[in-house]
Amino acid sequence: MEKKRTDDCEVGPLPSPRPLDRFGFVKQDVNSSPEGVNKGKSKDEFEREERRVKKWRKMIGVGGSDWKHYVRRKPHVVKRRIRKGIPDCLRGLVWQLISGSRDLLLMNPGVYEGMGFVAGLLLLYMSEEDAFWLLVALLKGAVHSPMEGLYMVGLPLVQQYLFQFDHLVKEHLPKLGEHFSEEMINPSMYASQWFITVFAYSFPFHLALRIWDVFLFEGVKIVFKVGLALLKYCHDELVKLPFEKLIHALRNFPEHAMDPDTLLPMAYSIKVAKRLEELKEEYEKRNGKALKSAESAAKQNHNKGFSS
Repeated sequence: MEKKRTDDCEVGPLPSPRPLDRFGFVKQDVNSSPEGVNKGKSKDEFEREERRVKKWRKMIGVGGSDWKHYVRRKPHVVKRRIRKGIPDCLRGLVWQLISGSRDLLLMNPGVYEGMGFVAGLLLLYMSEEDAFWLLVALLKGAVHSPMEGLYMVGLPLVQQYLFQFDHLVKEHLPKLGEHFSEEMINPSMYASQWFITVFAYSFPFHLALRIWDVFLFEGVKIVFKVGLALLKYCHDELVKLPFEKLIHALRNFPEHAMDPDTLLPMAYSIKVAKRLEELKEEYEKRNGKALKSAESAAKQNHNKGFSS
């Protein structure tokens, strides 16, 4: 008896897709639920919800502008309302205000686009979950110094790195360092993105990958080494340029300067580890107390009224 071919089999009717709620979950069949008849909200419930949302909008202000003021004045009211549940239409904004992420966003414009390049680089070589945990490892310092200070309010770690780099330029390339001083050029004008994205932002992709290979194994010192190597490679041209042209050149290095087989060996030959530690100590002596007091004050303001 000849077997029936599988592709001759008739496909039965596909089940109709089940409706989803606004969160993406499958809706429960109202008819199969004993309390299904009562699922719909009454007019009174809608009006009560509208009044609740109105109170919340008044409390947080436009775009969260009144949030901190209200929290300081009436922390227990805020706590009570949060415990009753945040209105869903405002939950995203309120979560940002509670966590402090809204402040970070407003105080650090452009950092998201920095971070976006880092995340994009990782996602090319691993799954979303693996990329997430690699970012966590970098930020929290699983192997090397934690990077989270690069993305905190005021970018404290960026400020430290720029302080260190400025001194290294003056020590390793004194003529160029003097020229920078005369033209009032400082590293914040051209090197911030180097540290925030580890050269993933504006460098040729093949060079950025090679730098990241070393960065993940050796840590942030490779950023200092590559930065110094770039300036050294272009030294003779840079010392001739006036301010406007100098800024442009520092943000747009020539293609031949970006050859990893030329640039990286030059970078590896520059010794910075010991001097970086010395400069870090010097920076902390100058700024450590002020930074700690600022962080402490910020935490106290955030936690006021939420201790119980």
